[in-house]
Amino acid sequence: LTFISGGTVAYFNDTKLANNTFTTGLLELGMNKNTVIQVEDIVPGDTMHGNFVLTNDGTVNIKEIILHSSYEVVDKGKSNQDDDLGDHIKVKYLYNVNTRERVIVEKTLSELKDSPQQILKELPVGSKEEKFAVQFQFIDNGEDQNHFQDDELLLNWNFEAVQRDGDPDL
Repeated sequence: LTFISGGTVAYFNDTKLANNTFTTGLLELGMNKNTVIQVEDIVPGDTMHGNFVLTNDGTVNIKEIILHSSYEVVDKGKSNQDDDLGDHIKVKYLYNVNTRERVIVEKTLSELKDSPQQILKELPVGSKEEKFAVQFQFIDNGEDQNHFQDDELLLNWNFEAVQRDGDPDL
């Protein structure tokens, strides 16, 4: 009995190693140009047109695209005396050519400033490019707008792509 309890224990053993990998996706919104519109020498009543294309250049579906609009007025002429040039330039429409939907209608740049706008509901990986057309108007309010002569408005449109929702069953 002493020999049995004090002896060596022998048993079969086998191991396997499993190497696992987690690779994150790439969320990348593509755009065909850096400038949507650049015009000079506009006067009240002028209408200007621009266009751009958005693409999903990543590996992750885009849930939505949000437009963040901001601008800076460079007052080079007479003092504007708190009259914002952004109140006088309007986006007549921002139009999704593919879906034939006007995603922004009749909003001044000052109304769009700090007011994010959803311009596209989804852009899956491998989908066709989304074409947009935009029309701006320098509003002629019928009043003296001479204080805007020689001024410049620098418009920044930042397009934010938002990833798809997480999949609990991936």
